[in-house]
Amino acid sequence: MLSGSIHERVTCTEGKMASNSHDELQLSKKHEEILGKRAVLLQQMEICYEQQKAKRNQQATMSQAARERNAEILEDFQKVEKRFWTCPLLHPDVLNLQTRYWASVEQKLPEWESYLLGKSQAPRSEEMILRGLQEQKGAESDSSPARSKSRPPRPKPRSAD
Repeated sequence: MLSGSIHERVTCTEGKMASNSHDELQLSKKHEEILGKRAVLLQQMEICYEQQKAKRNQQATMSQAARERNAEILEDFQKVEKRFWTCPLLHPDVLNLQTRYWASVEQKLPEWESYLLGKSQAPRSEEMILRGLQEQKGAESDSSPARSKSRPPRPKPRSAD
């Protein structure tokens, strides 16, 4: 009986050892698989880190270039402003003409407003009507081609080369 139980123990122990070896082999395979995945993930993380680092460097370079451009623009603006303030004032006659011009524009604006907005035809003053009649009389007495002296000749159409 003793020999049977020893045999059973040995067989049982061998079975356990075989089972343990199989489990160890599977665990070892899983461990290798996990280490492989870890290596891939570490590589991906390093690539991502390098990309972020390159992007940060590019942004820093672009930011520095923008700062330099802004400084140049500000400097140019300050130079123009300084020139503007040191520029000599207009002659009084020119200022007088300018003032009279804008006063006449403001005076005629109500007449021309609907025309400028595209709602009606251009207003014609008595002076413009008289000038038009004189030009028509002059054109009738002139023997040259029937074109108005007040208008330039029409441009010739260009060929599409």
